[in-house]
Amino acid sequence: MTDSTETFLAFSEKLADSSRALLLAAAADVPRVDLKQDASFVTATDRAVETRLREQIRAAFPDHGIMGEEYGSEQLGAEFVWVLDPIDGTAAWVAGIPVYGTLISLARGGKPLLGVIDLPATTERLTGISGRGAWHNGKPIRCRKGTALSDAYMTSSNPRFVPEADQAPFARLDDAVQFTQYGGSCYSYACLARGRTDLAVDAGFDAYDLFAPTAIIEGAGGIVTDWQGHPLDLAWQGRVIAAGDQALHAAALERLGSRTSG
Repeated sequence: MTDSTETFLAFSEKLADSSRALLLAAAADVPRVDLKQDASFVTATDRAVETRLREQIRAAFPDHGIMGEEYGSEQLGAEFVWVLDPIDGTAAWVAGIPVYGTLISLARGGKPLLGVIDLPATTERLTGISGRGAWHNGKPIRCRKGTALSDAYMTSSNPRFVPEADQAPFARLDDAVQFTQYGGSCYSYACLARGRTDLAVDAGFDAYDLFAPTAIIEGAGGIVTDWQGHPLDLAWQGRVIAAGDQALHAAALERLGSRTSG
């Protein structure tokens, strides 16, 4: 890692410390829930966490951009852009199911550079530098390799999130794998990076949902793209497929109908 990357990673962990403290302080109370325009949940804690992270970023790196789920984007043309999801899995947070977390990523040139998945309920933290390494509570992790599609353990957040136009290709892939686990939010992507699962497939997502997991999975030797095999950038929305290795990724894309064999 370059000195600047080390600095940015250390700062991203300070951000995660702040978000964890806010989430743990609020965890004992049943939150008031509001519905956003897309019918997803939001709470005062989502907003408080993102507000705090934005304040810290602006103070430390005023020339950096920010993209966040709750308060939109600023300076997206900057070389470095912080991508924030204050509570990934707000529905799980509301229900007290401990798979929610904070996602913090730094993009460079519109692509994921580094990421943090902080999981306060289980006192776990994953960090990663795209293409360079990934860690779970400070210990190196790697994606699982060499799994055939028919033996793959796949995760997906919620079948209700899959738009109607994507349901048929998703069903083809679902039929081809050994098992699909639904739910899990960002925890599912953490499990892929740790080598516990093989595939993660979703649709209807935004950059703030995936930039941190992407940097970590790519740091752990995996691959993350859209359903056409294109890498994610800040303008990306919609479908995503993450896999432990290139061969499984290619087989899954073929089953989705985005590529032909040969």
